[in-house]
Amino acid sequence: MNIQDMEVFKKSHQITLDIYEITKKFPKEESFSLVKQMRKAAYSIPTNLSEGSVKSSDKDREHFFEISLGSCSELIYELLLSHDLGYIDKQTYDKLDETALEIKKMLYGLKKSLHKAE
Repeated sequence: MNIQDMEVFKKSHQITLDIYEITKKFPKEESFSLVKQMRKAAYSIPTNLSEGSVKSSDKDREHFFEISLGSCSELIYELLLSHDLGYIDKQTYDKLDETALEIKKMLYGLKKSLHKAE
């Protein structure tokens, strides 16, 4: 499995780049709280996809894919919070939220595909 060729990896890598870019504009007081959390949640998605893709058992792969899923869910909330605090505009929020939800669906599909292989 070459994870970097998969659409879910490409989308999760791109949203990570987007999160890094938008959080540069957040207030300084958020540098060690919301900015740090959002960036960590974002990069955790492709990081755990990558790590899980090289595991030898479906159970191990599923564990890392679930971590990616949890990080994606965390990011979805942090996007909402950022919007409600006025740190990101509606258009940016809508775009990133839609992408994060697409990633989440893809991750569910990836997890489900492991059970079909059994």
